[in-house]
Amino acid sequence: MALAVEDAVAAEEHLLVQAGTGTGKSLAYLVPAVADAINTGTPAIVATATLALQAQIVDRDMPRVADALAPLLGRRPTYVLVKGRRNYLCQHKLAGGFHDDEGALFSSAGLTGSAAEGSGDAVDTGPASRLGAEVVLLRAWAETTESGDRDELVPGVSERAWRQVSVSARECLGSKCPMRQECFVERSREAAKDADVVVTNHSFMAIDAFENRSMLPEHHLLVIDEAHELVDRVTATVTDELSPGTVTTAARKAGTYTGTDDLVGAGEVFAKALAPLPEGRLLTLPDSLGAALAMLRTDARNVQSGMKSDAKGKDEDGARAVARAAVDELVDVVDRILEERELDVVWVNQHPQRGPVLRVAPMSVAMELRDKLFTERTVVLTSATIELGGTFDAVAGTLGLRGEGAPDWQGLDVGSPFDYGRQGIAYVATGLPAPGRDGPSPQMFDELEELIRAAGGRTLGLFSSMRAAQAATEEMRERFGDELTILCQGEDQITTLVREFASDATTCLFGTLTLWQGVDVPGPACQLVVIDRIPFPRPDDPLASARTQAIGRMGGNGFIAVSATHAALRLAQGAGRLVRRSSDRGVVAFLDSRMITARYAGFLQKSIPPFWPTTDKATVLQALRRLDESAEPIVPIAAPPMRGVVAGETEHPPAPGAQDDATDAGDATATTEKASEAVTTDAPTAPDSRTAVTGATATTEKASEAVTTDAPTAPDSRTAVTGGHSWTRADDEELKDGRDLGLDAGELAEHLDIPIEAVESRLKLLRL
Repeated sequence: MALAVEDAVAAEEHLLVQAGTGTGKSLAYLVPAVADAINTGTPAIVATATLALQAQIVDRDMPRVADALAPLLGRRPTYVLVKGRRNYLCQHKLAGGFHDDEGALFSSAGLTGSAAEGSGDAVDTGPASRLGAEVVLLRAWAETTESGDRDELVPGVSERAWRQVSVSARECLGSKCPMRQECFVERSREAAKDADVVVTNHSFMAIDAFENRSMLPEHHLLVIDEAHELVDRVTATVTDELSPGTVTTAARKAGTYTGTDDLVGAGEVFAKALAPLPEGRLLTLPDSLGAALAMLRTDARNVQSGMKSDAKGKDEDGARAVARAAVDELVDVVDRILEERELDVVWVNQHPQRGPVLRVAPMSVAMELRDKLFTERTVVLTSATIELGGTFDAVAGTLGLRGEGAPDWQGLDVGSPFDYGRQGIAYVATGLPAPGRDGPSPQMFDELEELIRAAGGRTLGLFSSMRAAQAATEEMRERFGDELTILCQGEDQITTLVREFASDATTCLFGTLTLWQGVDVPGPACQLVVIDRIPFPRPDDPLASARTQAIGRMGGNGFIAVSATHAALRLAQGAGRLVRRSSDRGVVAFLDSRMITARYAGFLQKSIPPFWPTTDKATVLQALRRLDESAEPIVPIAAPPMRGVVAGETEHPPAPGAQDDATDAGDATATTEKASEAVTTDAPTAPDSRTAVTGATATTEKASEAVTTDAPTAPDSRTAVTGGHSWTRADDEELKDGRDLGLDAGELAEHLDIPIEAVESRLKLLRL
């Protein structure tokens, strides 16, 4: 992968790389990223979807890369973490520069006298005493922090408290701010210009590219990790919403500077027009809603004009900037909805607290990504799950990389260090009734209980809805009593729940979307992953249904392109929770028979790790019992590190006993030799296994007998997809032997019966 990234940079060609867990993806792109930064004199940008991965790169991976490369470069490579403005403490706001009525936080929190001035005096008790304590904490932290980064505030504070010391991009005074020199945001962005590697998130990167704000420094290389999340994160970034509360808030903030009675009235008319509309997509705007929005736009623009007149000859202050930002945003959203753009989808959402909300989002961001992201830079996208159904085409299409005018790109699947066919079983429960809208069936609960009991706990339950997860939690708690602990998402912070799950074999954790990805529980704490049903998008999801219909109108298969692709991505992520290390063993149980009976089952099966497949429940229960009996002591998850003020300033070694991704692949032989013969015998390996890794023969000969014994390795296990062809280890050996014999690409293509373009691409990647 590192060589492929290097080649992509040199050729200025985009690259999609699928690399399994444990392959060291971040190291494989960080090393060539540093090299490119040194060669071009511009930083390399790394964008991730999750805060957890950002922290891993800054706290663990880049320090190692920097240490390793420092002797070769004559200096230590530098790196910084850059986020959106709302993630940083605003010095001017903390100093009282935004004195609107929300700024009365300190008095409403129970702070009086010197305490309100930050002296640290005791906070009065009362209904807002918790908020008062958070204010004291924020003021004390502000005196010591050198970064102003919210993630470094431990313990954290509520969103309400944080809003009082931070500003959005619209609210920022910019060059007019009297404390610009002390601004944490400006300091971080200035530092980014001189860094070798800048780490940020998908949303920040998208705003920088789409809105031309120049928040990131000029760069030649952009690496997008967790690339399977990119489209959803970008879509969320460019989604707007409008509610009666939005209008009320804007009118209240602007009321100090100009008359807002008409705007308040327009908001009431809008609320009445919105109230009777059913939840769901609006193919056209109803007349009453269109008229209300037109009135709202006119009155909001009048308020804009009134604020401009009031501001003449006066210094800009924070409260005015906040008010102006609220009104400007209101006008922009109403304008967008009334435009009824061809690709925009408008729908009504019933929010449990806020009531009806009008939302608008693009049906597709493919062309925006093509035009704004894949020009003037080399983009490397990587994930453990961007090759779906055996091809990159589905994901590439959503990114704007297919069709007429698409930029050139290469796809590469570098495989995995894990022997999935021996380390895990994929079990499909064929005897259960088809999943319905009424929630989990009694038969499903019976099946779940049998599996959990056989595993002795050790179960991660992944459900398609929160309601199903909660129902399963209640039912299993009633059935197991004090025998096992059943945790459910929402009962505590995710990190806390995961840590509890990982530290006790008799604990199970149930949840929904958040748990399907990003949860890393290695070792015997997680030996059973249960997926209740194929995670298709909701039938009434406005964006998914709009995309499906649009593809159908163009003659495509909307179901496969949207719903099945969405499900395949989630299944790949969910099933990937089982095997996180070379010594992990266990079962992924699908409680949905459509995984083998539906016409699209083959597409879904090709998207998940190639575990040994079975529908035999007796075999699976026996395997789980043996795994439980032979399980080694639980390996704890390392506590999250405390980050220094300068990113990467201090290394944070993992907790004693905690395994490490970077060393795990290399230690496969040592760890697997000790694995017990715990599960099944005489089981054939899946014929379409995808476990192969270059040089894996030596380790697989000694591989764990945990799942199967006497099972031959699949003769055609796929190592990579290049040029649209699935290359096997045997194919690669043929290429090498052919080159040794002096055969050219044309002769090799004829011999292998593979298109010459694919052969040339593969030869290039293999350095042949």
